[in-house]
Amino acid sequence: MAQPVPLGEAVFVVAFGVSSHDMLATYAIWTICLAATIGVITRPLKLPEAVWAAAGAAVLVVFGLMSVDEAWRAVSKGNDVYLFLIGMMLLSEIARAEGLFDWVAEHAVRLAKGSTSRLFAMVFGVGIVVTTFLSNDATAVVLTPAVYAAAKKAKADPLPMLFACALIANAASFVLPISNPANLVLYGGRMPSLGAWLASFALPSLLSIGVTFLVLRWVERERLTGHCETLVETGTLSRGGKIALAGIVATAVLLIAASARGHELGLPTCLAGVATMVAICIGGRKSPVSTLRSVSWAVLPLVAGLFVLVEALASTGVIAMLARWLAVGAAQSPSTTAGVAGTILAFGSNLMNNLPAGLIASTTVQQAHVPQIVTDGLLIGVDLGPNLSITGSLATILWLTAIRREGEDVGFWRFLKVGAVTMPPALFAALGARLVLG
Repeated sequence: MAQPVPLGEAVFVVAFGVSSHDMLATYAIWTICLAATIGVITRPLKLPEAVWAAAGAAVLVVFGLMSVDEAWRAVSKGNDVYLFLIGMMLLSEIARAEGLFDWVAEHAVRLAKGSTSRLFAMVFGVGIVVTTFLSNDATAVVLTPAVYAAAKKAKADPLPMLFACALIANAASFVLPISNPANLVLYGGRMPSLGAWLASFALPSLLSIGVTFLVLRWVERERLTGHCETLVETGTLSRGGKIALAGIVATAVLLIAASARGHELGLPTCLAGVATMVAICIGGRKSPVSTLRSVSWAVLPLVAGLFVLVEALASTGVIAMLARWLAVGAAQSPSTTAGVAGTILAFGSNLMNNLPAGLIASTTVQQAHVPQIVTDGLLIGVDLGPNLSITGSLATILWLTAIRREGEDVGFWRFLKVGAVTMPPALFAALGARLVLG
């Protein structure tokens, strides 16, 4: 592939009428993708993140930098992700409406026995379980509202608990293959066996979780002092709440079974969410309209826009260049390349979101034919790196949407102050453990 022409030379050739269409198109794509990414991160005019991602994709098509067919094919690559999100969002909204979150919150407050620190540890522990068996998106969508309700009932500062949800969603997202949809994207349908997965990631996951807990606990130490409420009324879980709980448990079982058989996770999750909604509507003679209206559908165009932006970047030859670099590095020193590539991808995921970053990494790995340890390093980077900023992963964006619905909000800089302290030590501990395992 020819090296990109410097900007000064581009101006020169244009001024003298020399054809430079491809080069200018490349610069235009990079500029549009960068502007859209900045819009997603900073949310100018307080417009939703989806507006900026979708606008970037639309501009690429309008100016002929991508054809409609190319954009549609890029959008279609996320079909499994869309189905997965629809299912999870339906389950979350149903659980909220049927009082499941309030019921869980009441019992959590009683078990905390007046200790804010104990409540924080319980939230973190439940987050590990939910992320491991239901995915990090489920932690963001399903667990976060319950945690907020628990903090309010306990009259405790909700922010440390909410940060625990956001960070454990990524820190525990490579315990199992199903713990993060990005895992499936990165391995491109060629997942290692469960035994091989645990051999590679059990120790790195343990260190990732442990370091994240200890550092976050230290960062939020002042907010976690004192006592919280112990006496709260505990009501009986309604019939609809029991159905919602059963739907969430059934979804976890379906995800584990689908993952074990190598099937995609989107359709089972979507069907489980729809089935749970139908069961509650029939049992309670309710209309599904209110549930459907309450779902944060804007997440779907956000993801679709990100897929289009990544496809446009790929058309500029970036992936081919990365593949060559990765192949050369892996041939010289697989371990060093795994560490460096994982670190770069960890920080890079915060610039474009880890889902499209994982898609780029997956395509790059397929072209470079690198050893397994390099792929594993990239996976740790794409899973754990997003704990740096609110735009790093889809799970964190979903978490942000969930807390906004509860009247809370965390800006980019507020999250970065926490992420900059917690993410790097967890990342280096996990990567170091994987490299030691060889």
